[in-house]
Amino acid sequence: MTPLSSFPANFVWGAATSAYQTEGAVDADGRGESIWDRFCAASGSIKDGTSGAVACDFYGKHRQDVDLMRSLGLDAFRFSVSWPRVLPAGRGPVNARGLDFYDRLVDELLAAGIEPYVNLFHWDLPQPLQDGGGWPLRSTAEAFVEYAAAVGERLGDRVGHWITHNEPACASWLGYGLGIHAPAHRSTSEALAAAHHLLLSHGWAVGELRRHAPRAEVGIVIDSWPVYPWTDSPEDVAAASLADGTMNRWFFDALFRGEYPADMLEHFGREVPAIERGDLAVIATPLDFVGANNYSRRFVRASPDGGAPLDVRAPSGELTAMGWEIYPAGIREVLTRLHREYGIRSLFVAENGAAFGDVRTHDGAIHDLERIRYLDAYLAEVAAAMADGVPVRGYFVWSLLDNFEWAEGYSKRFGLVFVDYPTLERIPKDSFYWYRDLIARTRGVTLAA
Repeated sequence: MTPLSSFPANFVWGAATSAYQTEGAVDADGRGESIWDRFCAASGSIKDGTSGAVACDFYGKHRQDVDLMRSLGLDAFRFSVSWPRVLPAGRGPVNARGLDFYDRLVDELLAAGIEPYVNLFHWDLPQPLQDGGGWPLRSTAEAFVEYAAAVGERLGDRVGHWITHNEPACASWLGYGLGIHAPAHRSTSEALAAAHHLLLSHGWAVGELRRHAPRAEVGIVIDSWPVYPWTDSPEDVAAASLADGTMNRWFFDALFRGEYPADMLEHFGREVPAIERGDLAVIATPLDFVGANNYSRRFVRASPDGGAPLDVRAPSGELTAMGWEIYPAGIREVLTRLHREYGIRSLFVAENGAAFGDVRTHDGAIHDLERIRYLDAYLAEVAAAMADGVPVRGYFVWSLLDNFEWAEGYSKRFGLVFVDYPTLERIPKDSFYWYRDLIARTRGVTLAA
């Protein structure tokens, strides 16, 4: 059970969402096309054949959802801005009606006593930029800075916490390397170029955000799963190091040491993109905080043909509906690694949660005991990391709402709030009330039954 005494009074309790997964309203108020609109339209891209065209209609129902956040007792809400809603062509004229939505949302959150944590990019690149080459091109990083300036100028007087990117490893490798996500390319060289330009755009945007919001904190959110070899064989150990180097160290070393790992540069060889003088210093611009996302761990073994490491299902442990092993210790391992190996002194858990097969029962409720057990176990490991001196400042559950889960469509539910997609009705799950009560107890508040 989560040791409540481990969390100080100023610990930030939050929940997170992203624009394409929740907003819907893809044709409203001048929004442009994103790579996910195009990807979803391609037959076979999404497991259930759906898209984020409606999603949860957070765009239309955000006031209702802010009320839910207030009743939950959240300190903070992490959400992403839709780049194509602000700059429909990716750069150029700003769509004032798109920015108006986020202006209203920030005001409504602040009025409810909830701090906005604004994330600029959660994978929904404007399609015109992809048509011009996308993240493998340096010009997309330059366009991102223009977008950051537009949002920072409008919201910087009220937003005290900014995030440049969410999970650049996923945006680069799942989209450009493995073809699982938009824009569905399969190229190692494109993935590496995309990763470099995502990181470069981050460094440039940090300075731009600080110019428009000098009193704000600026950070980035990275995802990390600990990687283990399937066996103790030298081949599997090497495969685990390669997998960790590709998805973890490549990003950690660049952001926090100003260098790419030497072994990975050697491994990728000619597929490494051009790195201009000063790029790595920009990428390693000092940050005010780092957000870490963790859900599980990976076991890998060497490929018999010498190819990329192969993922192997974990040998034990329960699985979530995503097929991910429930491995609470992983979140402590990630937080501890970032602090001890990379010297990070200000950390948030920016995402953590689980999908299960939630259904409404005869009483109209959603009794998601599995999710409660999951969150309780992971939070206990966060507390253990803090007890060991890891400076964790807050925790954001993924997610506030059931939503469009990327290539899985609506087949996976992560939310504390059940969304009945045909009607868009919101029904708080048992985990919603558990999280509400947990937050209250850490503050010494007893809620009425």
